[in-house]
This record gives sequence, C-alpha cells and structure tokens, in this order.
Amino acid sequence: MSGRLEAGAALAAAPSLSRRMACFVYEGLILFGMLLIPAAIGAAFNAATGQRYALRTDTPLGVISFVMYAAYFTWFWSVRGQTLPMQTWRIRVVTARGEPLSRLRALARYIASYAWFAPAVLLASVNGWKVGVGPNFAVAVAVGMVAYGLLALLHPQRQFWHDALCGTRLVPEPPATAA
Repeated sequence: MSGRLEAGAALAAAPSLSRRMACFVYEGLILFGMLLIPAAIGAAFNAATGQRYALRTDTPLGVISFVMYAAYFTWFWSVRGQTLPMQTWRIRVVTARGEPLSRLRALARYIASYAWFAPAVLLASVNGWKVGVGPNFAVAVAVGMVAYGLLALLHPQRQFWHDALCGTRLVPEPPATAA
C-alpha cells in the first residue's frame, strides 16, 4: 500500500485488542533479540578496556538501546507502515486521515508509546523499588501494561491513547489476494 489508504480504511475499526496484544508480545521477542546488540557492545567495551564493571552504570547501554529501538520503529513505521510482528498480525499504523506516517510522526509515536511503562515506573518510584529490577517491578510492569491496554476500550475508536495523542491509528490490513 502506498500513499493514502483506500476510502474508509482510515475510519476502519481498530484490530481487536487480543490481536494487538499478541502483536505486542511478538514485538517484545524481537526487541529482546535486538537487546543483544547493546549487550555485545558492553561486553566488547569491557574486553577492550579490561574493566570489570560494564561502564559502571547501565545508562550508556540504555541510551544505545533507546536510540536503536527508535531507529527500528521510526524506519518501519514511516517506510512500511508495519514492523514484522505487525505484518504477521496484519496490522498497519497510519495517520488519523489514513496516510502513511512521516518520520517525525513515527518518532513521536515511538516516544509516546513509553506510556505503556509509565504506570510501572511511577509505582516503582513511589514504593522505592529499583526500576527494572526484581519481582515487584516485573509485576508492576505486567499490571501497568494490561491496564494501559484495557484503556483502549475507553477510546471511542478503541485506539491506544498514545496513538490518539500522536494523531495515528492502528487499522487491520486485509489479507493479500492472489494475483
């Protein structure tokens, strides 16, 4: 699909929440695999410098991961309208008018999508838990993500709230027809 989607596609109902969450889980597997790249960079840095502690903090590797994920999502959403999991589950991201995303809008959507994790980080901060570590934080992330996902049911078009904020929407993509 190039250019503007066919008439009515922009107003199509969002894919089911269960389909979007299955896509989300698949995306998590892809991102976990990509996380091995910054880990390899940290290991190479340690080997080259002889340091026993990876950069003394996780911040540089976190920044590398953030930038790498931003490039991944921004490119796929602006060039193809879909990541690999979105292709598998036949979900496409478009603007509210049904047009492909610009790179800037795709980047804004990536940044706004961190709202999925905001409740967990807030809960961890309030309770004095270390962010990213331990079973309490893992449960907080799981509960926060489920709650955020369910908030889509309150949106008039059943879209996620970061999509509403960015002027984007998820639409189902019909199966490809044989030519």
